[in-house]
Amino acid sequence: MILKYKIKFFDYWHLSSGLSGGAKFDSIVVKDGEEIPYVPAKTVKGLAREMAELLDKEFALHCFGLEGVDMGRAYFANATLDDVTKEEIVTNKLQDNLYDVIASTQIGEKGIAVDDSLREIEVVIPMTFEGQILDIEKDDDLKNMQNSLKMIKRMGLNRNRGLGRCEFYDFEVEAN
Repeated sequence: MILKYKIKFFDYWHLSSGLSGGAKFDSIVVKDGEEIPYVPAKTVKGLAREMAELLDKEFALHCFGLEGVDMGRAYFANATLDDVTKEEIVTNKLQDNLYDVIASTQIGEKGIAVDDSLREIEVVIPMTFEGQILDIEKDDDLKNMQNSLKMIKRMGLNRNRGLGRCEFYDFEVEAN
């Protein structure tokens, strides 16, 4: 079975590409070839696995495998914008409007900024993405996967500091 879902971000969010933005940013978000942000499959899979292990270890082992030893059955695809929205953004060259910058600095013991601690990261505006998980075999696994995804409330950098609040919703099931 295929499980389709949507992810809605409520605030700015940052899923790092692992690259810096040169002199402009300390960290930039992951983007496709047309400069459109997306949610990497490995991010969703990692967070879903973490939640699945809290729900049912046997399910987690079956769907996610044993790290470094055995592959799980479930295959996660990147979550992307719907085709109509993406086409509208690309056609009208609106990519720059999807991003903002957040600056932060470390405050020392005396209540003043620590030298050389200013950091700027690129963030994405709140958006909704569509994703899917393939090769879910059992109805119980499907239910557990949905519950695991529903438990994810934040994702990305600084999620404990207010970034990346999100919700997984609008689940649909299709046959393979």
